[in-house]
Amino acid sequence: MSTPDATKIPRHVAIIMDGNGRWAKQRSLPRLEGHRAGAESVRAIVRACGELGIGYLTLYAFSSENWRRPKAEVTALMALLEFYLQREVAELDKNNVRLAAIGRIHELPESAQRQLDKSIEALRKNTGLTLVLALSYGGRTEIVDAVRSIARDAKTGALDIADINEELISQRLYTRDIPDPDLLVRTSGELRVSNFLLWQISYAEIHVTDTLWPDFRKPQLLAALDDYSKRQRRFGRVAPLEGN
Repeated sequence: MSTPDATKIPRHVAIIMDGNGRWAKQRSLPRLEGHRAGAESVRAIVRACGELGIGYLTLYAFSSENWRRPKAEVTALMALLEFYLQREVAELDKNNVRLAAIGRIHELPESAQRQLDKSIEALRKNTGLTLVLALSYGGRTEIVDAVRSIARDAKTGALDIADINEELISQRLYTRDIPDPDLLVRTSGELRVSNFLLWQISYAEIHVTDTLWPDFRKPQLLAALDDYSKRQRRFGRVAPLEGN
């Protein structure tokens, strides 16, 4: 598939990376092998997004609900996160990628937090793609945290209730410095948003693929971008009549 028209490239792509467990099960492998294979897809897609000129890539790496998984799997995922962050810094830096994270980062193990901070600092001067990792993230939790922040300011008198609007709420979200996604991609064929960026995806285009995340590479990304390029984004407005 050819490279899409640069004028139709989304500024921000968000991906629900689903299917690692099923990928491993299909091959009679432990679930952790699916997560390891999924990490290779992360590397490939980050590189591809940088090459295509996409500004932001947000990956749903670990949800707030994922803490309910078996302790051994959670421990292994946290170790894999640390390993990935450490291993990929040189590659990310070479490709001018900046790193950011959203979610309740304080809930991660201290060693993971330290490595995350170290990687973000090492890449902070880069000016290309911004890779955003959603870690210990939940869309509802994010909105709750935003409401609590606003309520505290209203209680102390620092904020007038009349000043609460969509813009203010957006500024209290984890993504306050990140534009809303233009395209949401979900792998593995599931038709749900799984508590991901609930506020931010209100007008995002959604592309669902049956491809499991460990098999998702540049051709699948290009297919999603091709699908996106054919959409007419109206944001609630009436589409203009053809010929006008």
